[in-house]
Amino acid sequence: MNFNTVDDLLDFAISEEEKASEFYTGLAERMDRPWMKKIFLEFSKEELGHKAILEGIKKGGDLQALQEQILDLKILEGLHAGDVPADAIDYQQALVIAMKAEKEAYILYTSLAEIARDEKARGVLYRLAQEEAKHKLRFEMEYDEMILKEN
Repeated sequence: MNFNTVDDLLDFAISEEEKASEFYTGLAERMDRPWMKKIFLEFSKEELGHKAILEGIKKGGDLQALQEQILDLKILEGLHAGDVPADAIDYQQALVIAMKAEKEAYILYTSLAEIARDEKARGVLYRLAQEEAKHKLRFEMEYDEMILKEN
């Protein structure tokens, strides 16, 4: 991936946030319980919120880095989504899929930040990575509460 300008980078990030929103909407559609659908639709809206922030930055706004360290419960290690049915999936499978997606987004944004030449772009990318880490943590906490504690 080559980004010639900060706007190129922002356009890419905006596109990624749109894809993430669609991803969570798709997961919501595959849930068979209303409360599960609601959780994933909320994440879809959050991703659209990130998109709006990025569009604001593109118009001259700013994004401050988070000062907090995001915890990684490392629940995803050793788990896999397995073969996911085309129609409905259970909540546990959906959480694993979501954790994996957030981890991949974190890795992507962190990797891009490490090669970014522009300081503003680097800051935006690290902040996006932090947001993805926060999402993964929320899914890990949900997994811990709903799956691990039940077993």
